[in-house]
This record gives sequence, structure tokens and C-alpha cells, in this order.
Amino acid sequence: MSFLPTNSVDDVRDQPIRPQFEVFLDEHRAALNSCLDGLTEEQARRSLVPSRTTLLGLVKHATFVEQAWFDEAITCRSRDEIGMPATADESFVLTDTDTIAEVQRRHRQACEQSRRATAPLDLDDLLYGNRRGPLPLRWVYLHVLRELAQHCGHADILREQILAD
Repeated sequence: MSFLPTNSVDDVRDQPIRPQFEVFLDEHRAALNSCLDGLTEEQARRSLVPSRTTLLGLVKHATFVEQAWFDEAITCRSRDEIGMPATADESFVLTDTDTIAEVQRRHRQACEQSRRATAPLDLDDLLYGNRRGPLPLRWVYLHVLRELAQHCGHADILREQILAD
């Protein structure tokens, strides 16, 4: 599947819940990834709030979210084995190698890996690699969708402020 959604939410309105979840997730994944399009490296790193939140940091954090919920939770591998930060807060920390192109590429790659990891699962299958204990895939889809929606809102506001300068 391409990174960009091939269906819109209207295309899946009458389909079973699984394709609906996946289209909504993909639309939010693509929206967050594209918040960096057309920006300079300085703009993407610009900090406008007291936290570590930047546009580049939001997309980097979204990669962490994909890995936590669709690698760690499914495979039960440790964050160290996966090569991801130990905490969500650390996932916003930017390094010199975190360019727009590289962060977007890693995010797209994580999303594709998430799709592959969930493809053989049913919505009621339990994922055992989360600190909360076993969780059904349906709950994880809803949780990730909620988080992506929140971060898309953050990105919209930050981008609007950056482009207004």
C-alpha cells in the first residue's frame, strides 16, 4: 500500500470497520507527515511552545508511536531492540541528522511496517507487548487514531504560526 491513502473516508463508509479504521489511520498519518512539506529546516525545528514540541519533533514522535504500538506491542521486543527512544518525551528530541527528508522517510517506513505487522491480525486479537497488559488490536487502532488526531491539530496550529511569520 502506498503511504498516501488510496481511499477516502467516504469510500469506506459502508464497508466493515477494519477498512474504516485503516483509512482513518492512513489519512492522519499522511496529514501529519505532510505538515513538513514546503518548510525550511529552520521552520520545521522552530520551537513555539515551552515543551519540546516542534513540527519536526511531532513527525519524529509519530514514528515512535507507530513503533510502540505496532512493533513493541505486537512483537514484544524491547524498545532498545527496536532502536527507539525509551520514553515518549525522548522521541521529540532532535539531532543533527533529523532533517525533514529523513524524518519523513523514517515515518513513512514505520507506517508501512505497521501495516504489514497488523495485516494478519484480527481486530479482536490481543497484543501482549504493552505495559497496560494485553490489548485488542481494535483498542490500539482507536488509541493511535486519537493520538494522531491530537498531533495533527498541534501541527496545524504550529504550521499556521510558522507560516504567518
